[in-house]
Amino acid sequence: MYPPTLTARSRALWASLAGAPARFGPVLHVAVSPDSRLCPPRWVGIVVIADTVIATAPTPDIAHTVQQALETLPAASLTDPTVLSTRLQVLDILGPACLAYLDPAEFRPDHGQIAVEQLLPHDDDLSQLVESSSTDDVEESGITHITSPAFAVREHGAIISAAGYRDWPGQVAHLSVLTITTARGRGLARAVASAALTHAIAQGELPQWRARPQTSRRVARALGFRELGSQISIRVAHP
Repeated sequence: MYPPTLTARSRALWASLAGAPARFGPVLHVAVSPDSRLCPPRWVGIVVIADTVIATAPTPDIAHTVQQALETLPAASLTDPTVLSTRLQVLDILGPACLAYLDPAEFRPDHGQIAVEQLLPHDDDLSQLVESSSTDDVEESGITHITSPAFAVREHGAIISAAGYRDWPGQVAHLSVLTITTARGRGLARAVASAALTHAIAQGELPQWRARPQTSRRVARALGFRELGSQISIRVAHP
């Protein structure tokens, strides 16, 4: 069973980002929305939450093509890259990413012995963490886009792990976590994420964790997140 409150709030978030009248349903209906924030500009965005789907396309022609190709498929398969590639002429794909949400009542904070400090979101020391990490890791984390304070762990004076969140519509806190490669596997991500979540929950925000790597998803589950769905963006050939 999917938690009704989490499900309703997460659906409301993504419906608000569609940029056009669109709603979740058990059957695909592709809305035309050039300004959709479900995906990059001129792409097709598909989000599945609790076995229902919402989707947008930039033009009527592309919406029609996607609708015809995918409308008979179950919602759960609509963020599967293999399925999409067999039905459409896909030029590029972003995702899929797992979407997880946290009910404050189910939050399991980290009570370890790791010292976490609070910094401004654009602290110079945080910039050093970004510069010492790969571009892919930084983009996956989203740490450069946080609007909250940053919560960080240092080693020998340098920040080796940090977390924060970006304020999304509907009082949603989109979590970001980044740990340098050489310090992973030590519980640092869970410690800094726990501190960021404590801050977000105190602000009345709904925490969202969007991730592809299994390691990141395991951290989210350990903190009490529930995986409710997935998101994918595709760029398809113009019909």
